[in-house]
Amino acid sequence: MNRRLAVATVFLATLSLAPIGAHVAADDQPLPGYSAESSHAERQWEEKLRAIPSPDNLRTYMQRLSARPHNVGTPYDKDNAEWIAARFKEFGLDTHIEHFDVLYPTPKERVVELVEGGPKFVAKLQEPAIPQDPTSSQQSEQLPTYHAYSIDGDVTAPLVYVNYGIPEDYERLDRMGISVKGKIVIARYFHSWRGIKPKVAAEHGAVGCLIYSDPHEDGFVQGDTFPNGAWRPKDGVQRGSVADMPLYPGDPLTPGVGATKMRNA
Repeated sequence: MNRRLAVATVFLATLSLAPIGAHVAADDQPLPGYSAESSHAERQWEEKLRAIPSPDNLRTYMQRLSARPHNVGTPYDKDNAEWIAARFKEFGLDTHIEHFDVLYPTPKERVVELVEGGPKFVAKLQEPAIPQDPTSSQQSEQLPTYHAYSIDGDVTAPLVYVNYGIPEDYERLDRMGISVKGKIVIARYFHSWRGIKPKVAAEHGAVGCLIYSDPHEDGFVQGDTFPNGAWRPKDGVQRGSVADMPLYPGDPLTPGVGATKMRNA
């Protein structure tokens, strides 16, 4: 028996010696910050709250909210906000909608192609429609496959694989005598925030960064892919932001405060 198993066994044996009614007695103990009397009332309110959510309502709400693409600034995003506000008002909540003017760039043109070193390859950059998901065919409204806040540019350069594209990967490349200066790097997701990958690549002199979902972390290696399972299918693409979130969380034009018209004036 290894030490971890031995510790776990002793712990479980200790638990088995506790009185059967110990958990009941714990419910009679005052909650932190509450008196004995107010704890009883608080527990009653919590029980009432837990009884409110309806799985059928949640299913209906989610189907309604996700019926069309609704990334920020789209007509259905506004429609969703108004619908949610109306529901909140029905529930008796004081509700209003605030407006923010944020920097949210979307691409006009995207091209990824292999032009040397083998047969020419042009990436599709479009997820195919899936019969099991009727919303997947709404391609004219979908957010393009891209990363928000990535820089504009048109570069052609040799490609270097950098594993996860985190600092220790570049340290290993340095030990191998491989430089990414003037190159385009290709990195896979995981083991860091996606915005770190192009940032670290640029710090090492790279002129471009491609990021992809590897089946090892997010695909058939983990289990069945959609529609048979929860993992990403082979043509699935992750969308997101590559902003330097640790430095500028939120809207880059107004870091740390709401992006109102007054702030942007």
